[in-house]
Amino acid sequence: MSKIAVVTLGCPKNLVDSDALLTAFGKEGFIRTTGIEEADFVLVNTCGFIKEAKQESIEEILKLTRSGKKGRKLIVFGCLAKRYGDRLMKEIPEIDGLWGVGEEEKIVEYCKTIQARGKRHEGGGTEKYMPLASSSYAYLKVAEGCSRGCTYCVIPSIRGPFRSMDPENVLRNAEALIRSGVRELVLVAQDLGSYGREFGGYPLSSLVRDISSLSGDFWLRLLYLNPLSVTDGLLSAIQDEKKVCKYVDIPLQHSEDRILRAMGRGGTQRSIIKTIQKTREAIPGVAIRTTFIVGFPGETQGDFEGLRNLIQEMRFEHLGVFTYSKEEGTSAAKMRGHVPGKTKERRRDEIMRMQSSISFEKNKSLVGETFRVLVDEVDGHVAVGRLSSQAPEIDGVVLIEMGQEARGNKQGAMGKKERGNASRFTHHASRTLRAGEFAEVKIVEAYDYDLKGRPIQ
Repeated sequence: MSKIAVVTLGCPKNLVDSDALLTAFGKEGFIRTTGIEEADFVLVNTCGFIKEAKQESIEEILKLTRSGKKGRKLIVFGCLAKRYGDRLMKEIPEIDGLWGVGEEEKIVEYCKTIQARGKRHEGGGTEKYMPLASSSYAYLKVAEGCSRGCTYCVIPSIRGPFRSMDPENVLRNAEALIRSGVRELVLVAQDLGSYGREFGGYPLSSLVRDISSLSGDFWLRLLYLNPLSVTDGLLSAIQDEKKVCKYVDIPLQHSEDRILRAMGRGGTQRSIIKTIQKTREAIPGVAIRTTFIVGFPGETQGDFEGLRNLIQEMRFEHLGVFTYSKEEGTSAAKMRGHVPGKTKERRRDEIMRMQSSISFEKNKSLVGETFRVLVDEVDGHVAVGRLSSQAPEIDGVVLIEMGQEARGNKQGAMGKKERGNASRFTHHASRTLRAGEFAEVKIVEAYDYDLKGRPIQ
């Protein structure tokens, strides 16, 4: 049978789409491989959200055109393919097939047709499709599209209007993931807080409670909540349900009313502050993650100073900053007063330096405390895990010493490569941990974004 490999770029929602596509290929007898060189079909799930994501997708496609075995088919799909399909096919003729978002069935049929035409009768093979390797966490997409209409965002034009997935299907998928050994379910959607608005009487809070009632020892985390969708009912569900991480991700994007109006965000600085205060009052000890955009058209130095002041006042547990990206087809791209690139980068760096200090102070307050940690990976004598206040792939981590002492990466959780370069060892007796298990860990040292801990014997 033909071997298939998928390269996924972009956000966790793309990971969910790739997983579903691999499952569909598995049902048709295709063999999944992580070896790009040996694959008969290589599929690239692209991201077209901002300039940097588009460039990454194009570079990956070009790299794949320069390698691979003879006769391999290169298929491009996803957000970038939907936005720039004609241009991609014209400028990169090595692409064999191209589809947008939500066209998984067409991709499978195309590959089946190609396989049938050139099928080799080698016989006797026993290799079978293997699903994605089990992990300590998994993303569970519960809705598609967005209807908010932010002036800088291309998501509605790529993925269409907001639509919730059937709750029974979501619960079945959640139960299957838990049975497979997943210890953390991360609910994702472009506008998670709008989940269930089509159903009448079954909002996100109800879904959270129903998933929490499933059997098993697991965490449940929510990502991407528009501040306008943070309701009292949702906050109550997060606080009441023990399996739900006391963690709220609320992308705010800016603080100044004039910029918020230009962005089409529908809120004000006053409403933002009220939402943050309400969240912290409803969920004691909650970790709040947010993101901001600097350099939006018309942003003055005064607007930027106002944003800095709000961040200093609110002291978010986790924070990310994007520089504004001028995207074709958005109304913001036509606005006056575009900010120079160097100014945008300086503003981003200034906020991240400030947040680094805030994060370090908050991390220092955790030293000496013991927490339940989910172990994501083990590399030699060091395990990498997370507190319930740390989301996978975007927040810091806990570097756990096992048998030897690890000196952590003071620059934050930047991936395996950087963490591997950050480890130093001296002998120390401790217990062994395994990926995918919970462990009681005492925090012994704090860094800007990461923590160091030792497992409780």
